[in-house]
Amino acid sequence: MADPRIEKLAQVLIHYSLRLKKDEWVIISGPAVAEELLKASLVEALKVGAFVTLRSGIPDATYLYYRYAGPAQLRFIAPSERLEMAKADALLIVWGGWNTKELTHIDPKRLALSRAARRPLFELMLSRAAKGELRWVGTQFPTAASAQDAEMALVEYEEFVYRAGMVDRKNPIAAWQRVSARQRRLVRFLNRLSEIRIVGPDTDIKFVTKGRKWVNCDGHVNFPDGEVFTSPIENLTEGTIRYTYPAVYGGREVENVRLEFKQGRVVSAQADKGADYLNAMLNTDNGARYVGELSFGTNYSIKRFTKNTLFDEKIGGTMHVAVGAALPETGGRNKSALHWDMVCDTRKGFIVYGDGKPIMKNGRFVR
Repeated sequence: MADPRIEKLAQVLIHYSLRLKKDEWVIISGPAVAEELLKASLVEALKVGAFVTLRSGIPDATYLYYRYAGPAQLRFIAPSERLEMAKADALLIVWGGWNTKELTHIDPKRLALSRAARRPLFELMLSRAAKGELRWVGTQFPTAASAQDAEMALVEYEEFVYRAGMVDRKNPIAAWQRVSARQRRLVRFLNRLSEIRIVGPDTDIKFVTKGRKWVNCDGHVNFPDGEVFTSPIENLTEGTIRYTYPAVYGGREVENVRLEFKQGRVVSAQADKGADYLNAMLNTDNGARYVGELSFGTNYSIKRFTKNTLFDEKIGGTMHVAVGAALPETGGRNKSALHWDMVCDTRKGFIVYGDGKPIMKNGRFVR
């Protein structure tokens, strides 16, 4: 029996997140393990009258590619990929797989080489999205591998995923419209501030946001969503931060990350586990050591850490500070092939200041 929540999720993604229209070209991609969602999304897109390209990955293909590809192959970008990124109207990316740890023993320098080569595609996507030429959304299909990472049974993890996206409700689109309205008010408040400072255990860090735009993340790019973000002025971040949760990137976990910033740049990066990987990623290119994003998590339906950044960065009452590429729609200028969201749990013992006055205590806004 088909899970009705999957059909609802496909409807939200196509009609709300992507706002897909007749005669638009949408590319839908994801792993074969997410077959049910891929097919449901295909049907919804075809009902709209869109032109659809559907791609599905197979087990171990990513691992085999990074294991056996030579340097020239790692740098190669197919002309068809360039064309798609330049011409597609919409992208639907479904995440999920059979093994979230498959790249653990791949040399991080190989991953960095491939990521650096793909930087032009990444920047093109961000640029077209900022101009309104491209709409894209990424979502998670609940798989056994991700459930295991989250230390849940698959049934429990499915409930977690669909509850976080509110697709278990009668009218999820209406629910997300209410989230959008609530977060618009928060964005208006934050846009009046010039400086954000986070103070807590092993953390005292200041960001200058004057002149930058805060963005309302209400389910149109990530799904589920629930955050407001900006890109701070690149060379003015000062201080130290300790990330209370493991930083997860490319299936690799780095524990107890501590970063020190001077004149906007990471000058010291330490970790109890995965320090070599952390520094390899920070050395991806010149922009990888600068802050690309500062964000408040606002989805209070997500309460626990699951080792999946899509959900973890949205946990209500947390903040995340990403290193690497800035988001152009904020006015951010930092460019990098890297964009690594690292989450700090600010729900206990933290105060966030806006222009010197407390605006959030222990994960709750006090304005």
